[in-house]
Amino acid sequence: MPGGAREVAESCVDSLNMELVATYCKRLHPTKPDLAGRRIEAIGYQVGLQLAERYTRERPRFTDHLESIKFICKDFWAEVFKKQVDNLKTNHKGVFVLQDNRFRWLTRISVDALPTTGAQNESAVAANAARASQAAGQYLYFPCGLIRGALTNLGVPCAVSAEVTTLPACEFNILVLKRVE
Repeated sequence: MPGGAREVAESCVDSLNMELVATYCKRLHPTKPDLAGRRIEAIGYQVGLQLAERYTRERPRFTDHLESIKFICKDFWAEVFKKQVDNLKTNHKGVFVLQDNRFRWLTRISVDALPTTGAQNESAVAANAARASQAAGQYLYFPCGLIRGALTNLGVPCAVSAEVTTLPACEFNILVLKRVE
């Protein structure tokens, strides 16, 4: 490792995210999914703050929101997820959409499938897809927190949400908040 850099095995980060979901969504708050999601997102937020501090230590501060978002899409994403974001969209009014067509933390998700035989085949397939998307959504609380924490550290107050399009693809929606002065 060059210059005393420290790294964590990818399997450890995968396991952390899986255990966060199992602990908060299934054991601590099984009847309160919103509370579980907020707790997991808060942990991701703290980690994102620290990672952004580490990854930008040798860089000058960014001058605008777009530079910060581009840093998240390229450098931050490459450090955390070992690839860049596949697509970045914006409406130039403070809304950014980061699209990852093969999000690493969703590639290993599986859900017990409903039987897909007979005349109900199409409805069972649709139900399986809906169940998989719902299950996958629980694993996006932590990365939403990571993104929000990193952007907050870079001076971009924001709200981050995510949606699963088709596994393992997902989109992260970033709404830049107005600063109160």
